[in-house]
Amino acid sequence: MTQFYKEYTKIFVAVDCIIFGFDGKNIQVLIGKRKMDPGRDEWSLYGGFVGQHESLEEAANRVILDLTGMKNLYIRQVGAFGNIDRDPGERVISVAYCTLINVVDYDDKLREQHGLEWVSLKDLPQLYSDHNQMIQDAISQIRRRINTEPLSFKLLPNLFTLTQLQHVFEAVMDEEIDKRNFRKRIKDIDFIEKTELIDKAGSRRGAALYRFNKKAYAQNPSFKLK
Repeated sequence: MTQFYKEYTKIFVAVDCIIFGFDGKNIQVLIGKRKMDPGRDEWSLYGGFVGQHESLEEAANRVILDLTGMKNLYIRQVGAFGNIDRDPGERVISVAYCTLINVVDYDDKLREQHGLEWVSLKDLPQLYSDHNQMIQDAISQIRRRINTEPLSFKLLPNLFTLTQLQHVFEAVMDEEIDKRNFRKRIKDIDFIEKTELIDKAGSRRGAALYRFNKKAYAQNPSFKLK
């Protein structure tokens, strides 16, 4: 610490992390009951205070790693939330971050360890402070970007069917998509690569499995479904 700024009031800075997951049908959010005051036992996002030697993103990655056990995830800053009365304990400014994962990839033992629950985006309860607004802002940003950035693949397994891909878009956008038009647009995207593998889980005939070709996308990072 230095002798500077002693005349100013100190303010706490925190991060709150929004973990979006896809279960095959719905967009889910990972939430839990607060284990501290204020707001003990209220539904809440998972977060923490920024350490003295951490950047905002480092703090968010630390929280997300603790929560999911996963490294190198997609992470994006949603925004800063600083209403004066947002935390009845102290003056706290929180910076929200979101990440996207496939629910199947998540170790359920971690969920139990932290006392967390996957809750459908449509069925979220009232959360602590402004956490509902954080989630709403985050999903609004994703909806604006999913047609121009390859975000959908972060919610899917490495190999997926076109039906699964369509379901991701429908879940995120909360609207039905015409199957024929969707598949017609997909055929024009070079980095959605058809494999020789077949998924027979849904029918006897099976469905072709596809994958996201990261190398092809890096060479031509243009993505547009609308």
